[in-house]
Amino acid sequence: MNLVDSSGWLEYFANGKNADFFAPIIEDTQNLVVSTINIYEVYKRILQQTSENKAIEAISAMRQAHTIDVSSGLALFAARLSQQLKLPMADSIILATARTMHCILWTQDSDFERIKGVKYIKK
Repeated sequence: MNLVDSSGWLEYFANGKNADFFAPIIEDTQNLVVSTINIYEVYKRILQQTSENKAIEAISAMRQAHTIDVSSGLALFAARLSQQLKLPMADSIILATARTMHCILWTQDSDFERIKGVKYIKK
């Protein structure tokens, strides 16, 4: 299973230089997990930069994957990861989701660069 960080989704939707790194993972929706935090971050950024219609289209594409809500147990696990790895809240929730679901985390966010279970590409 795979989970793409918000930075990867945004790169994919913008057809940025790393879009090809994320495309095969994103397009394999049967093996893809999405955190509700990803949905929040992607919707917010696309809404800021383009339009509500584009943001809704992006979220519709994301919801083709298995969406994982933030439960209290996941939140506690994320808090421990945040403290151990010095990650911001959203990043720790995304990493906790990936680890709970036994996913590889795909990203271009340098906060994850040296973390086990992460496939990182420099932005």
